[in-house]
Amino acid sequence: MIRPPSDEGFSPDWLTLREPADARARSGALADRLARHLADRAGTTGPPATGPLVVHDLGCGTGSMGRWLAPRLPGPQRWVLHDRDPELLARAVAGLPRAAADGSPVTAVAAPGDATRLTAADLAGAVVTASALLDLFTLEEVERLAAVCAEARCPALLALSVAGRVELRPADPLDAAVAAAFDAHQRREAGGRRLLGPDAGRAAEAAFTALGARVDAEPSPWRLGPGDAGLAAEWLRGWLAAAAEQRPDLPVEPYRTRRSQEAAGGRLEIVVHHGDLLVTWPT
Repeated sequence: MIRPPSDEGFSPDWLTLREPADARARSGALADRLARHLADRAGTTGPPATGPLVVHDLGCGTGSMGRWLAPRLPGPQRWVLHDRDPELLARAVAGLPRAAADGSPVTAVAAPGDATRLTAADLAGAVVTASALLDLFTLEEVERLAAVCAEARCPALLALSVAGRVELRPADPLDAAVAAAFDAHQRREAGGRRLLGPDAGRAAEAAFTALGARVDAEPSPWRLGPGDAGLAAEWLRGWLAAAAEQRPDLPVEPYRTRRSQEAAGGRLEIVVHHGDLLVTWPT
């Protein structure tokens, strides 16, 4: 995940640009496992619920997680979309699919505010989702999310947490230094909060496991090639801006020129490693 120039929010254009790569990268196997888990849970808890499945999408952005996941889940669904940005929330509500995997209706409502303050009562009987979010959390926030989900026995699908590994082909002598600077930037202190960055996936897995959850992990790498020139260029811009902010001594401009020319000419392959987690609770 590349941050915007400010920590206040993400550009809708950036979120739109990355959505196809996100959709390709997320683990379909974990989404299928979640669907089976929900079916099994319904079968072991008595009569079917009268209302729709409630899904809380944390840090929803423009709603890409809902557009990807809602059509993969059967039955009526009510998505509660959480974000601090009212423009993104409006786009997310308007853009969510209207039908589930079996044609059942899907509805969406906006929930502006701080999703880290949700309680177990808020999540009772629901599912939690998030995409490209955990690396913006602190350790305390990840542990609180795990504790709230544990109390509510709420399954969670947490996608696209950066893993701290980037591969570029062909290789360049400056690759490792830029990657290390970017990772350090992701772990920076912002507004008095120490961000987890590439440690978020491991921290979340440990926090949920310690509370008795089953945690299934799958890799979800971006693989950017000649057909992704626009996204690759914007990713490079953000990656290098963060690295240069962290280490002003790096010779970023010559490196940017080399890599941009390779990307524009279809000669650069980029793999940005992420991980997905599915959290379920024993019945």
